[in-house]
Amino acid sequence: MTDPIARALAGPAPEAREAARRFADRAAAEHVADLAYAVVESPLGELLLVAGDRGLARMHYLDGPLDGVLEALASSRSPRMVASRAALEPWERELDEYFAGRRRRFEAPVDWEQMPPFQRRILRATAAIPFGATSTYGDVATEAGSPRAQRAAGNALGANPLAIVVPCHRVLRMAGGFGGYTGGVHRKHYLLALEGVVAL
Repeated sequence: MTDPIARALAGPAPEAREAARRFADRAAAEHVADLAYAVVESPLGELLLVAGDRGLARMHYLDGPLDGVLEALASSRSPRMVASRAALEPWERELDEYFAGRRRRFEAPVDWEQMPPFQRRILRATAAIPFGATSTYGDVATEAGSPRAQRAAGNALGANPLAIVVPCHRVLRMAGGFGGYTGGVHRKHYLLALEGVVAL
């Protein structure tokens, strides 16, 4: 595991775990670390949330080992990461409200600057699709100003670093059918059912 604080949190002594948690929360709050992360439970399994100074940077379905994802983040973003549930509380709370049917829009800040310009335009157009509505890859590409770039739009959505918050599950094939989804079509179906688009 990359993070020594996370290793301490997994250790046997409750006092050491609590001290490590307090240190990590303070490091995140005072921006000593570049990124804070937390693993949270959801109806779709564990989710890894990662945030930096500009907002939420990653939300992944955690289907594999945490160590591998953290190593990739350390290489691509920064090795200065701490495990801090407190730092991710705004996004965890909004997720809980969404899954409980009490939230239709995510409002906590998102780090748009981490994305290349084309992907940013595609994901911003996707973020504008309302709760309970759907769009197509072609329509998203058009909204993003690139009407001929349907396939590229699909690739940008497939690399969406902010699952659920940027609702690529609301983008369907024009000819019918769900289309792909990085988290698996079963999760896409669940999210669309939660929003009343399809039957559960």
